[in-house]
Amino acid sequence: MEGGHGTDAEREDEDFESELLRDRFRLSTISIAEAEAKKNGMDISEPIVACIADLAFKYAEQLAKDLELFAQHAGRKSVNMEDVILSAHRNEHLAASLRSFSNDLKAREPQSEKKRKKVSKKEEKASTSAVHIPDL
Repeated sequence: MEGGHGTDAEREDEDFESELLRDRFRLSTISIAEAEAKKNGMDISEPIVACIADLAFKYAEQLAKDLELFAQHAGRKSVNMEDVILSAHRNEHLAASLRSFSNDLKAREPQSEKKRKKVSKKEEKASTSAVHIPDL
């Protein structure tokens, strides 16, 4: 067993799932890029579309790693909305949009969810809109 991460069959399954996820992500990105180009009356070449898809996937991978590190640094196992907002700190427009989205989500939360348990303001802020992404 290499690195103690399960059997060869388990690693093959994980590799297959990772490749499948990557391929679906890229296909979605290509579809979006082509639709946006068409909507704006532009032509977009296949190499450019492939480059956009590859860059988007690499960005998403790095973002996922950053979010995981932010959560770990805060002593949590799950990423929350504050981590996502923090990841956008270099792009104030995006950060403002994410804050607005987060506030909209909080406003839509059923009142019973808000009163479920008493927590300090600090804990509430750290755990708002927690997102847990399950393993495939």
